[in-house]
Amino acid sequence: MNEEHDRERQILTDLLALMHEHDLDRVKIKLGDAVYEIDRRLPGPPAFGSAAGTNSLDGGARPDSPEATPTPGAHVKRVAAPLTGVFYRSSSPDAESFVNPGDRVEAGDVLCILEAMKLFNEIQSDYAGTIARIIPENGELVSQGADLFWIEP
Repeated sequence: MNEEHDRERQILTDLLALMHEHDLDRVKIKLGDAVYEIDRRLPGPPAFGSAAGTNSLDGGARPDSPEATPTPGAHVKRVAAPLTGVFYRSSSPDAESFVNPGDRVEAGDVLCILEAMKLFNEIQSDYAGTIARIIPENGELVSQGADLFWIEP
């Protein structure tokens, strides 16, 4: 099953690269029985969903849905994704997470890695404070501009 997850992640990463290369807002492709669809809608964190064999990525929960992401308070500093890629909380699957909720960080500390087109980009904090929330799940595809972390001073 992990191999299937890795294959789907690679397919989505490749489709994302294709979108950026050709400046597309939407891609839909059928491979065998699976249908992959990526729809770039910014701002907002992406969400994976599946229904009847369809894998989709969109801009996140709708504002009127009960799963809508809560908004941070005025004092919270938001760390947004500088690029679209796959979010990783650690440098390898067996390594500890760079940060966890409640951890104290300083400006310049590595918070996560974003993988884009087989390049691993360390994302550093611009702020000192305490990690209040980590928005995406490990291994989740995130869009440029989507919130990754909320840091309280």
